[in-house]
Amino acid sequence: MVRVVLSAVVVVGALGCLRNDPVPTLPEKVVAHCRYTNQFAKLEECRDYLGDWTEKQAKDDCGSQLLNGERAEFEVGTKCSYPSILGYCILGSGTAFTRIHLPGDMDSKCASAERGCEVFGGGLFDPAPICGGKVTEGGGTGLPTFEPPVLTCKDPMPDEAPGKSANGQVCTWEMISGATEAGRHFENYGSCDRVRTQRPYNPAPTNADATRDDPRMNDPAYRTEVEWVRKEIEATACVCCHKSTAPKGPSNWYVDQPGNFINGFYDRGLAMGAGWINSVGFGAFPPEQNNGFSRSTPERPEDSAFVTTDPARMKRFFEAELTRRGRNRAEYMGIYGAGPLDDQRFFVPKPCENGEGVDASGTITWVGGKARYLYVMEKGTTSPGAPPNLDLPNGVLWRFDVPPTAKQGLESGTVKYGVVPEGTTQKVPASGSPAALVSGREYSLFVLQDIAFPATRCVFTMK
Repeated sequence: MVRVVLSAVVVVGALGCLRNDPVPTLPEKVVAHCRYTNQFAKLEECRDYLGDWTEKQAKDDCGSQLLNGERAEFEVGTKCSYPSILGYCILGSGTAFTRIHLPGDMDSKCASAERGCEVFGGGLFDPAPICGGKVTEGGGTGLPTFEPPVLTCKDPMPDEAPGKSANGQVCTWEMISGATEAGRHFENYGSCDRVRTQRPYNPAPTNADATRDDPRMNDPAYRTEVEWVRKEIEATACVCCHKSTAPKGPSNWYVDQPGNFINGFYDRGLAMGAGWINSVGFGAFPPEQNNGFSRSTPERPEDSAFVTTDPARMKRFFEAELTRRGRNRAEYMGIYGAGPLDDQRFFVPKPCENGEGVDASGTITWVGGKARYLYVMEKGTTSPGAPPNLDLPNGVLWRFDVPPTAKQGLESGTVKYGVVPEGTTQKVPASGSPAALVSGREYSLFVLQDIAFPATRCVFTMK
């Protein structure tokens, strides 16, 4: 490690706009870190330089954060560390990112940290547990540990008809792509607390045009369609974040918004509803397992992002809304909507560089964090994505999961191929031992700190 103290140059502040973009999947490689005093906020902060930064570029950027007479701690090969942070401010794109740690332990500072990052810094604020998601001890991702989908069966509400499952019960998948029976409310039959662990939840404002009077609601035909869309969504896990009862308020549009709740959507949300933006990466159940509800899948990529009993009707509704706003399908060609889930799904692993892989004794080595999900796969296998339909691609030889009840994942070097660690669950193969690895043959190793949080993804040669 190299530690350098820098004298200062000039600080440049970029002016950006508040955004609701998903947090990108960040590169695993840590080039250096830089600790300094932010000249606007007059507070200490620290930058990690990740991915394709060179040491010189990182050092120069560190110096540019300072004013004359100021000094910074610059260290190669290590990342920032604080006992408590408000969150991260993410800058960059492609293969080079800056992750700014914003130290603090008072939640009253969260709003100003977010505003400083996104309005004045032009970055994307990723809140730590104190400013948003709660995380189990040792989770390491800054978000709640992903809780896998569970099928829950309950007696119907007292004023509702018997359910369609055995003994008149209502069965519902507790998953972001899950739905209860049509005409019922998801919150009555599924756990929103579980669902909110499956995708980052943060409150966000509605479209600025959301509260205006909408004369279209006086048209019985249009109102019927709006109410149908509302009822479809109310039966799905979308309401866990898109309803006024969400723990810290709704995330953008919400189904119980007064007036026409569709006006709360930004154009991007409408485009996902119309299937103009590909939302396959969010995952989906087949309709026969999901009370007749379906959504966009690899087989039907142009279906709506919304889980629905009538994909064609849902698409028509959102297409009409986009047309009214003057948007057209060509504007969204080639755009994918699942953020880091898409990044992971399309990731093509390169050769391992840091000794990762399976050695002759079967010991598995990786870098980048503790493992909750570990895959050994045939080379060329599609990268695993989100459950329930994208996390087990053909070509997986062995996978085990650390349950969400465990405080943390497993350390590199503590696992041997085919030997299921105590307290974990083998997912592939369904029973027995995995196929033996062949000496001289290439395989893919995927290790995830959690769903959508990769640690190691590379191709190794079996020794």
